Amino acid sequence: MSISPAVAAAIAARRPVVALETTLITHGLPQPDGLQVAGELERIVGARGALPATIGILDGVVRVGMTRVELERLAESPGVAKANPSTIAAVVAAGGCGSTTVAATLLAADRAGIRVFATGGIGGVHRRAEVTGDVSSDLVALARHRVAVVTAGAKAVLDLPRTVELLETLGVPVLGLGTDEFPAFYRRASGLRVDRRCDSIAEIAATIRAHFEIGPPTGVVVANPVPLADEMPQPMYESALAAALAAADEAGVQGRDVTPFLLERMRAATGGASVAVNRALLASNAAVAAEIAVALAAS
Repeated sequence: MSISPAVAAAIAARRPVVALETTLITHGLPQPDGLQVAGELERIVGARGALPATIGILDGVVRVGMTRVELERLAESPGVAKANPSTIAAVVAAGGCGSTTVAATLLAADRAGIRVFATGGIGGVHRRAEVTGDVSSDLVALARHRVAVVTAGAKAVLDLPRTVELLETLGVPVLGLGTDEFPAFYRRASGLRVDRRCDSIAEIAATIRAHFEIGPPTGVVVANPVPLADEMPQPMYESALAAALAAADEAGVQGRDVTPFLLERMRAATGGASVAVNRALLASNAAVAAEIAVALAAS
């Protein structure tokens, strides 16, 4: 693993740093949106007083704090692997290129000493997991790595009740920023309760600090709903989700292909509106993560 000099210096001096993933560049958003959004997120984090540390894999090296040139190389490389904790070693050993999922970014951020990470939505328990056993490694990573993850909930195509239940089982606290309910990614509420509502960044930071000081070996989920003005309308959300799920069943999509297939179908069914919502919540989460990192560094 290689940590950029700027990020290493900030960590050593206990200055605020926010980790960012690279899957959104190569798999999460269509190009050129992915690379453009990655730059926007770094600018948002920097404008709020924290240092962005985008994480990815180039030439068999996990890089923490990628340069613009490195991000462009990653975006333009053919066949970039989507690296998670079970595949990251193979990508590194082969000298390859890879974008980091939430789980892989958590691993690298924890190893580097970064305590705040901004993403769009975490993975979770898949629908029909009682049959397939399909549970995202994001949840396991949250149970293993002491990093606070700012997210607009879990991806809406998942089984949200079981996802929230498993987070509790794993001992990962879910803090709602200005909300009593776990967000549903494209929608602000799911009807599921968070562990604790916090109405300010100071309260969120104090709770995260207490969690890390008490010592449970887990991360923290900061549930930050998509901004009200950018929320997907309920009728559009319900019809697009139903169509995407039906298409996945008909196509027999399984395993790691399920989430990208469903998200692409959501994009098509909403005429691209889902991508606009995704961009809005990513920007909101980056801003909140930077403010949390600044508050933690000030303590």
